[in-house]
Amino acid sequence: MDDRTMRAALERHWNASDAGDFKVEHEIYREDAVLHYPQSGERIRGRHNIQESRFVQPNKKRFAVRRIIGSGDLWVTEFVLTYDGIPSYAVSIMEFSDGLVANETQYFADRFDPAPSRAHLVEHSADDATRRT
Repeated sequence: MDDRTMRAALERHWNASDAGDFKVEHEIYREDAVLHYPQSGERIRGRHNIQESRFVQPNKKRFAVRRIIGSGDLWVTEFVLTYDGIPSYAVSIMEFSDGLVANETQYFADRFDPAPSRAHLVEHSADDATRRT
């Protein structure tokens, strides 16, 4: 697949994620895909299990993609995942094989207050979680 097609597949995936369309959201994964959550130590094997893990998640979720970068078989998406109105900043690293995700690793980070020690060095900007690239 060329990069334009890969980007379109990723945009379709994230749009489906935001809409709660579990069928379309998981079309991007190989049957034997593996999803890694390093912060919790979880590894989920297989597209069906990945889909099930997200389906049974009880929180109301929203996804706002900030940017998608990549080329070839390696793509990174930076996004804000909002659970029940509380934002978490996230990065998804997807490794593709034969045009489908073979491995995905997701990292999550909560907001934190700026450090006073660097206040004089910082430009403040509004967090625009709806910006898409």
